Amino acid sequence: MPQSFTRLHYHLVFSTKGREPSITPDIQPRLWDYLGGLVRAAGGIPLEIGGVAHHVHLLVTLRQQPALADVLRDIKANSSGWVHETFPDAAPFWWQTGYGAFTVSHSEIGRVQRYIANQEEHHRKQSFQDEYRQLLTLHGIEFDERYLWD
Repeated sequence: MPQSFTRLHYHLVFSTKGREPSITPDIQPRLWDYLGGLVRAAGGIPLEIGGVAHHVHLLVTLRQQPALADVLRDIKANSSGWVHETFPDAAPFWWQTGYGAFTVSHSEIGRVQRYIANQEEHHRKQSFQDEYRQLLTLHGIEFDERYLWD
């Protein structure tokens, strides 16, 4: 085959360091836009971005290159620096080191978009920790609770 064709959809989840509620209402919409720009700069397509005060969900379509880990490293580093520069009076802002990255079938994009769009409502009923455990379990990822939150 002379060409390679990919369509890689990911549901990405990461939290602020210590799950501090650092994503305030004045930061949130601009941060979501900035994250979308970083996805586009990596050659990807942001399909949905949302979250709450202490974590974010991104539904994105990415190319096979650069590697997912490199894209996430750049998104997290650049967005953290941007928050520091743009909102210097805001509380300290850092992302947690780790992340969750889950593949999404093309047929499930709409469902995941709705899920991300309804994060505020969703978290009135379920904690981030329970949500994240559920995502890991749903995707068959084994984890040790002792190392999940530090």
